Amino acid sequence: ESATAFGCLMSDMWLGEFDCVSPEVFHSVLGKRYPTFSKRTQQDAQEFLICVLNELHEALKKVRAPLCKRRCVTDANASRESVSETSIITQLFEGQLSYDVTCLECKTTTDRPESFTVLSLPIPSKSACSLQDCLKCFFQQDTLTWNNQIHCSWCGTKQDAAVKATITKAPQIIIFHLKRFEWQGKHKRKLLTDICYPLSNLDLSPYSSPLLCKDTEYSLCAVANHSGFLDGGHYTAFCKHSLTKNWYSFDDAQITEIPNSSVQTDTAYLLFY
Repeated sequence: ESATAFGCLMSDMWLGEFDCVSPEVFHSVLGKRYPTFSKRTQQDAQEFLICVLNELHEALKKVRAPLCKRRCVTDANASRESVSETSIITQLFEGQLSYDVTCLECKTTTDRPESFTVLSLPIPSKSACSLQDCLKCFFQQDTLTWNNQIHCSWCGTKQDAAVKATITKAPQIIIFHLKRFEWQGKHKRKLLTDICYPLSNLDLSPYSSPLLCKDTEYSLCAVANHSGFLDGGHYTAFCKHSLTKNWYSFDDAQITEIPNSSVQTDTAYLLFY
């Protein structure tokens, strides 16, 4: 049902019979599956996006048996073992990370693969930073201690560990979620950091497996913006026309062509490359 409603929305958008299209039917259908989004209060665009991608994947997936038995992976979040489920969604948006986990006692390293469709990036500065700063922060080595210790199979006990992520499969379209909402004590607040992001030639090779170096350059194709604060605000979008390469601003019923220089804003929340 949700896939059908989405298909109708796509048809209405691309047929060009209307000056603007309201996604009321699609929103209503999705609201039945996810009641949170049927409320009239502001919801999180990243959570909504993940629900939409999951719905479309479930409706459009094809299940196939693996060509060969893969090495057993213990991590619950790793690639599916007995069957692989593919869809247009996984083909476009699904990438894979490998987490190298090194026991700091015996120095044994194990790798834990994990699929992703959205990368949630920390914002390392409160004033201004670049997307590369956010990526460096996400992919830097971290130390797991105290309650986050791993159980080392070689040592037979819980140990401190170093963990570092690497992209082992780069998706065709990579989505970055900028973590603007954070907890400060018992209260959540929004980071208004101005984040500089490139419109083209985004190079992910420093964070990728050496085998991927030729497939890691990306160009920006869309931005979801959020202005306002946690309890209220306004979402707009910038989208690049795939044929004319012109940028457009979508602000409710108002659609306007914008220059490349206007695509860079301090309200960016989701980036699509």
